[in-house]
Amino acid sequence: MELAFQDIGEGTPIVILHGLFGAAKNWNSIAKQMARSHRILTVDLRNHGSSPWTDTMSYTEMAQDMVEFLDQRGLKKAVIVGHSMGGKVAMTLALKAPDYVEKLVIADIAPVKYPRMEFRAFVDKLRSVDLSKVSRRSEVDPLIADVIESPAVRAFLLGNLENTPDGLRWQVNLETLGREMETIGGVPAIRPDTRYTGETMFINGAKSDYIQSSHHQLIRHLFPQVTFKTIEDAGHWVHAEKPHEFMALLNDFVS
Repeated sequence: MELAFQDIGEGTPIVILHGLFGAAKNWNSIAKQMARSHRILTVDLRNHGSSPWTDTMSYTEMAQDMVEFLDQRGLKKAVIVGHSMGGKVAMTLALKAPDYVEKLVIADIAPVKYPRMEFRAFVDKLRSVDLSKVSRRSEVDPLIADVIESPAVRAFLLGNLENTPDGLRWQVNLETLGREMETIGGVPAIRPDTRYTGETMFINGAKSDYIQSSHHQLIRHLFPQVTFKTIEDAGHWVHAEKPHEFMALLNDFVS
């Protein structure tokens, strides 16, 4: 697996993994600022961005993708940061291949199953758009507004459209995402005695319900060196809504 990525800065390597429907480019602003003191590698996970498309999306496979990515870069250890789906990839990597993980940062996700059916509806709606009949992102926006009501969410999803000589195309593999949505919403099978004993930080947005107090016991069981941080006035996209607060926590944790 040859994942697409961006690599800037020097210093402690920090690898950042985006969430569902995301891409490395979503982290450009944070990456540029943090690259002043760290080496920042932002990665397009499989079936996203410029990375290869595959028929499956299991977390075990995506964690193995990251093992190969780190080996290809000659990185024996790195701080791994993951948001949402990328957070589950990061957790799986830490639990299955802990020697690669210097420290672990998880943004607004827990190691539990999420029955988020709206994401399947999002995929179905995006797949229903006939891209041969539109030439700009702005033309697609009203075509999906009946199902995806939030303008901010629509703008985020439409960021996955790219212009090609043959017209617009999706940079996310909607067919695989739709078929694998239950897998993406779930968690891989982990042996009960599995632990990641390195330093770990879970960051949640105060307005988000993805990490609940009922999840803390399981998180502490899997990641015994965990600390929990909450960013006020932020939702699920905590790093995008409050980038300065997010970077302050990350810088303090890394150093």
